[in-house]
Amino acid sequence: MLLFSLPVLGRASELAFLKEPNDVIAVRDRPLMLDCQVEGEGPISVMWRRNGVPVPTGPKASVLANGTLLIKSFQKRRESNETDAGEYDCAAQNHYGMLISRKARVQLASLPKFHIHPESMSVDEGGVARLTCQVNGIPEASISWEKNRTAVNTDDNRYTILPTGILQITGVRRADSGVYRCVATNIANTRYSHEAQLTVTGKRTPRIYKEPVILSGPQNLTITVHQTAILECIATGNPRPIVSWSRLDGRSIGVEGIQVLGTGNLMISDANLQHSGVYVCSANRPGTRMRRTALGRLVVQAPPEFLQWPQSVSRPAGSSAVFTCMAQGVPEPHLIWLKNGKILTPGDNVKLTNNNSTLAVTRITTEDEAIYQCIAENSAGTNQASARLALTQSTELPEAPQDLTATALSPTTLQLTWAQPAPEVTDGIIGYVLHIRMLGEPDSRELQEAVSKTTFQHDFTTLEPATTYSIYLKAYSPLGASQQSSTVAATTLGGVPSSPSFFTKVLNKTAMQVFWELPSKSGKVEGFKLSYREVPQPNFQGQEAFPGHINTHTISHLEPTAVYEIQLVAYNGNGDGTANKRLVSLAETGTSAKTSTGGQSPCNCKQDEEGSMTGIVVGIHTGMACIIFCVLFLMFGYRRSFFCRKRTQDGWSGPRGGDRNQRAGPPKEGVIRMPEVIELVPQVRTQCQVLIEQPPQCQPGTGTG
Repeated sequence: MLLFSLPVLGRASELAFLKEPNDVIAVRDRPLMLDCQVEGEGPISVMWRRNGVPVPTGPKASVLANGTLLIKSFQKRRESNETDAGEYDCAAQNHYGMLISRKARVQLASLPKFHIHPESMSVDEGGVARLTCQVNGIPEASISWEKNRTAVNTDDNRYTILPTGILQITGVRRADSGVYRCVATNIANTRYSHEAQLTVTGKRTPRIYKEPVILSGPQNLTITVHQTAILECIATGNPRPIVSWSRLDGRSIGVEGIQVLGTGNLMISDANLQHSGVYVCSANRPGTRMRRTALGRLVVQAPPEFLQWPQSVSRPAGSSAVFTCMAQGVPEPHLIWLKNGKILTPGDNVKLTNNNSTLAVTRITTEDEAIYQCIAENSAGTNQASARLALTQSTELPEAPQDLTATALSPTTLQLTWAQPAPEVTDGIIGYVLHIRMLGEPDSRELQEAVSKTTFQHDFTTLEPATTYSIYLKAYSPLGASQQSSTVAATTLGGVPSSPSFFTKVLNKTAMQVFWELPSKSGKVEGFKLSYREVPQPNFQGQEAFPGHINTHTISHLEPTAVYEIQLVAYNGNGDGTANKRLVSLAETGTSAKTSTGGQSPCNCKQDEEGSMTGIVVGIHTGMACIIFCVLFLMFGYRRSFFCRKRTQDGWSGPRGGDRNQRAGPPKEGVIRMPEVIELVPQVRTQCQVLIEQPPQCQPGTGTG
């Protein structure tokens, strides 16, 4: 057991790890160091364990002043099978309780003999050769190939060496004949495989047709995030087939981090969870639809990450406390709880529910006062979070923090500041917790970050660009949390929202309803501004602002049968986006329409605001003139000599020969002409017929009203 009294590395009374040990590969007879740095109220003692057993101290192992474990000469004894390899963790303890670090896997570097050697083979000239070898090294060995004891020339693009130990040779030539062997190297050793003879036979026969054949397709592969995946695909045929890749689910493979090795091997660098899936290698005969396919599944795992971690609380005796711990990872993490470093056993007053994500302690006594840890484990790694349950006699909680403000520093960073309370208040505070979520998200998606009681400024990083966040703050004392501060909304830099699409529906002659589409992702819009104006008034009126979750509004007390222009703007903390507009006539009761992008009307008339008004006014005047003309004509219709001239024929007819319209030529585009008086000749019935020219209608793309 290694006990070491550490100085306090900060003013925070909470026991917490600043550095935890990480997985490492050690080399025989060389030193090894494992980190363990702790902060909290002292004195603090540190104990190191291997596979759950305390590590003995002495000339072989020691603890540095910062808690780091130093093994001076890492060993593995063949005769007794004793080794320093295993799972290490460090336990830190003060008078509040004990804290256990994550487990670090320590392996001894090694390179055993090859378990798969290359095999001799014969290949026709112009064909494809594939040689393979495998060795399990720690760490993974670097593989290279030799031909006749000389390194293979990788500058020749016919040669492809995959890190998995595969050598591919396309378009084989007689000069490729020779003896090949595999060379594996890592920090522990260098190994050589058996030799294999490659024989090139026959002559190149390019005119003989051969169907595409996949010699080796992708294999199922499991990796961890940020690692590199290589999916093999090598095909032969005449003519040479074209190799392509796709996903079975139809999603795009993407381009970032994607590279093709050789004639068709797919390499995915810095893999993430979205790269998981079934990949399809297709070998196509050029110019045809003939193809051969092979499938392989890629599984990308991720170590646990906490979505919500337990918070320290202080409760009076006999009360209750609830700790919540939520983690995500691939595969789904398993949660276990520790109390002062030992596995927690549920009892009468200790309950674990919701797949161990919720710990409830009821009827609290002094025996329940301890440090509780939530350990999240899966096959990709482990993670831990802790909280302290303290017993207190106080009944006062701190006041809510004041003057919380948020400032955008970059597209991914917000800076929070708040007022420093009086010294007598600060003495009773053990820390602060900031709560943040995207505007519009449910409370269950809220994230929390704890900060020291001496900190009055904090930066949130790795946020989404041009996104609005809702943030509030709580202060914590040994008894518990204060009331939350006032909530602030802040937007990261990166631009304003795009123009929103909206619909209108005329309800009656004095009211209309406007409703618009909300963005698909939370936080992209802080709110909307809606305004309107009666045509032809120049200024918009009645502007109202709505929060980002509202998508409808009714405008009432409008002028009957009037024409209004509606304007909608989406905004965030960076400013207003582009306005979207449309004209609505209240005479069209019950009709509805949707604006197109850019705020144009449904007929796509390419006209600006002034042109629209001119068209409407001219159309109204033209219609009125036609009505007056008809009334006058009917009133004085019996006086034929006033409008008509009598012909000798017993009937009415139009004038013959070219009239004035014909002599004047066609009307100019964009000019509205009033109808001219039409000369009529009586026919059998003594009745006048009047032809009235209709006003020109708005035609898409004409720009006329």
